[in-house]
Amino acid sequence: MNAMTMTSPETSTAASDETVQAGELLQAEPASRESGEPSTAAGRTRAVQPVLEKLFELYPHLFGENFLPLKLGIFQDLLAAHPEHFQRESLKAALGFHTRSTRYLQCVAAGNKRHDLQGNPGDGVAPEHVYLTLLELFRRRQARAREDLRPKFRAQLMAAFEASGLTRQDYQARVQTNDAAATELLEEAFAEREQKVAKREALRRTFESSGKTPDEFADMYGIDKRELVAAIGT
Repeated sequence: MNAMTMTSPETSTAASDETVQAGELLQAEPASRESGEPSTAAGRTRAVQPVLEKLFELYPHLFGENFLPLKLGIFQDLLAAHPEHFQRESLKAALGFHTRSTRYLQCVAAGNKRHDLQGNPGDGVAPEHVYLTLLELFRRRQARAREDLRPKFRAQLMAAFEASGLTRQDYQARVQTNDAAATELLEEAFAEREQKVAKREALRRTFESSGKTPDEFADMYGIDKRELVAAIGT
């Protein structure tokens, strides 16, 4: 992934509080490896596996079959709660591995709130994190798929935008990157949304001037009644 223009503390892999965010933001530059640390994907998996198994044992509601977004600072919480089980560097590596997994990114993209060790929901995931997560998932899926997944991705982007509660200007300022391809996809998504909004507004005005009931109007023009109801808001 190209470097991001946004600057935030998540870009520092050395800062323990930010391990979760760093994994979610999927920075272009990997963390530097100390001498002797496994360099292959299989080697890194084996290195963190014991820690991941312990996390699953202690917190199956977070690290079990169904992942949940982790609260910021959960790294420190785990160290404080289980000094006998976890060491700083191995825990950081395991959390980084966990939060870069496709399953974890999917739970972030779904809009779930962050959760603490007890499983209590807390803050929502920041809009820029959801956006970058969706972008990474799209790239992973598109690399394996034969069909063009961009239409589905654009719809996901607009669902995330609407869920953010931000204006278009504020949202784009939050998620801005210097990745030209990503920016183009976002602009296309907004253009599609504007077309749909304009179409609904035109449909609403036509219906209101027709003097027909929704059923009569839908039959007259051969449109799906659900589309009409969405446009007129009843």
